[in-house]
Amino acid sequence: MDKGLLAYLLIPLFAAVLIPFAARYRAKLADILASVTLLAGLVNLLWLSLRPSMVSGGFADLPGDGLSLLLVGAVYLVGFCVTFFSAWYAEDNMPNRPAYYSLILVSVAAMTGVVTTTDFFTLYVFIEVLAVTSFALITTDETSGGIEGALKYFFLTFPASALIIVGLSVLMLTLGSLSYENLRIFMASDIPAGPVTFGAALLLLGFVIKSGVVPFHTWTPDAYQGAYAPVSAHLAGIVTKISGVYAIVKLATLLRFFDGRAQALSEMLMFLGLLSIAVGALAALKQKDFKRMLAFSSISQVGYIVLAAGLGTPLAIMGAVFHLFNHATFKTVLFLNSASLEKAAGTTDMDKLGGMEHPMPWTSWTSVIALLSTAGVPPLSGFWSKLLIILALWESGLRGYAVLALLFSIVTLAYFMVMQKKVFFGEKSAAAKSSAEVSAPLLAPAVLMSAVIVALGLLFPYFYTYVKVVAERIIL
Repeated sequence: MDKGLLAYLLIPLFAAVLIPFAARYRAKLADILASVTLLAGLVNLLWLSLRPSMVSGGFADLPGDGLSLLLVGAVYLVGFCVTFFSAWYAEDNMPNRPAYYSLILVSVAAMTGVVTTTDFFTLYVFIEVLAVTSFALITTDETSGGIEGALKYFFLTFPASALIIVGLSVLMLTLGSLSYENLRIFMASDIPAGPVTFGAALLLLGFVIKSGVVPFHTWTPDAYQGAYAPVSAHLAGIVTKISGVYAIVKLATLLRFFDGRAQALSEMLMFLGLLSIAVGALAALKQKDFKRMLAFSSISQVGYIVLAAGLGTPLAIMGAVFHLFNHATFKTVLFLNSASLEKAAGTTDMDKLGGMEHPMPWTSWTSVIALLSTAGVPPLSGFWSKLLIILALWESGLRGYAVLALLFSIVTLAYFMVMQKKVFFGEKSAAAKSSAEVSAPLLAPAVLMSAVIVALGLLFPYFYTYVKVVAERIIL
């Protein structure tokens, strides 16, 4: 484990234990403790990675591989936005308030563990801790939808855990160790990689299921739609990306897809990635519920990351890492805005909304920024990460994949424009006439994330330097 980042795991864990005692008689103390813990960590991470000497030196002094630092930053950023939003979204009589914030902090600690560990067994342990906390968080909303979403999440991701355990056993028997470095060294040698590839295939299949990649995506829309509204943002923004997608990217670099090793696995991942892009985008076109449409959009965007990971070249990994971070930003904005709509209008049924831009201009325009970034419209951050992925495919001679990835990006823009027209633009609906913009504290996280999206797009040369350093370190 990267010891330099260990504090970012231990401090939220300590805060999670402290909250039930500190907030026993004053439940709102839980909100404050959780938000302050994550904000302090976020400020510290920003200084660690963006201090002037680090930027001017081309990020050469980044600790570790740089990827862990970036993803811990993404975890803390989304976690802070969700806890801050929840503090103002929740009613004063919210049941189990301290437990809710403790669970979010435990999930933050678990995700930090996932991205900082250096062996597969510890990775698996943290992913299972994350799965348990996610299950509990989905049931925060004790409606039938929340319970149904939680049960589908549990039962449909349980086989993934079994596959990962079997894969770990095979790797242990063939390699004698579960460290990342051992697998990297083995794959760089000329030893036949048959049994190791089989073990890695089982691991990849498990992580693909946990990522909600097509055809293993059926739990995703129900879990996202049924979950307590801020929890949907937490799950879609970062949890499923860390519990599955990160592990896929990590394995792709360790298996040296760029060298032509494990070619069958590389091709399988690329195919599943493109399938997810297509199915997610086409399914999103048909949805009438805002949250459900966002869930299918998430499936499609994860497909881009998996497609790039399957290719595995340095440029593709740069695109995958950048899009993974971008996904955390734009999906958090969109899901938090869906929560704001639900609070203001009492529904997320797009047929019952319309003209919401008039009472909710801030919610409307932060949604525009996030959807344009998701669709890859310049100069926003999502444009650059998709461009890197499409260029990597084109350079590798995979012109068909590149063209299809570009075409489905246009489909993404189409369904989001339909959503924006149905929900925000046009004539005022009955819901719009009786609604008002949510309070400033509820808007703040979406505005913050929108600012990050714009800043990453405009300052792309700096971020490109960062992800280039990351790609070089995790591949070589």
